[in-house]
Amino acid sequence: MAELGEFGLITRINAGRMLPPGTLLGPGDDAAVLIAADRRVVVTTDVLVEGVHFRLDWATPHQVGRKAAAANLADVAAMGAVPTALVVGLAVPGQTPVSTVDELTSGMWDEAGRVGAGIVGGDVVSSAEIVISVTALGDLQGRAPLTRSGAQADEVLAVCGRLGWSAAGLAILRRGWRSPPTVVGAHQVPQPPYTAGPQAAAAGATAMIDISDGLIADAGHLAQASGVAIDIESAALPVAPELIDVAAALGVDARHWVLTGGEDHAFLGCFPPAVALPAGWTRLGMVRAGSGVTIDDRPHEGSPGWAHFES
Repeated sequence: MAELGEFGLITRINAGRMLPPGTLLGPGDDAAVLIAADRRVVVTTDVLVEGVHFRLDWATPHQVGRKAAAANLADVAAMGAVPTALVVGLAVPGQTPVSTVDELTSGMWDEAGRVGAGIVGGDVVSSAEIVISVTALGDLQGRAPLTRSGAQADEVLAVCGRLGWSAAGLAILRRGWRSPPTVVGAHQVPQPPYTAGPQAAAAGATAMIDISDGLIADAGHLAQASGVAIDIESAALPVAPELIDVAAALGVDARHWVLTGGEDHAFLGCFPPAVALPAGWTRLGMVRAGSGVTIDDRPHEGSPGWAHFES
């Protein structure tokens, strides 16, 4: 990287890439220019730090790039918007091989391509460790944004996407294992149900959140923002057979991963009882008057999920 330099890297990242629709001016100027047909732009930013959010002995640079993009694209979709573009800030040590950065950025481009988006700008600097900051933009297409604060008592709580897979994959990696690859791969690269966000908004969902910190933790964020209580029905928890097998090998309860594991980027939404759940959504519980999160009307004991700055 020290030999290639900042501007050489920028040219390399963008060479041969097709910019997403709606890009009036892409990389090369002081800022990009995008079309905002809705006159509103959904914006979110996430930062991944080497050693905290990823390890290059556990995932390839391409997988890390996909994961960095997915975390932000999922946040846009959870607002009921369609992702349109990414802006990337990349800090790397000077001795980083150019091939590593090639793979990182290729992973971001590939993940953005899943939703028809792309990288329209950003910045590159040197640092002591790899830090990836991704800003994602989205288009509401005329819909009201789906926030965390719209849930009301007597609504149905539902989920779309996988729960507990990333946490199970992390547990495997921490043991020094690499199998089963389907579960390990879920930690290396999440699979957010991107289209489910806009579909839920169109169907009449009242509130939504991207499950990045864990089901209980993020249900708590939604409940607090809406001023309601949420009860999760244990019988409805989607505990996949693959997770049960891994849990048996590790001597743990797979439900713990489903309830508290983050980084799967599934969506948790609330729907009026008269609204039919869109395809792919599964009933998980109920919204009630009150506060807090319960499981079968009982408080959860232990950590609700991931939280930065907590020991």
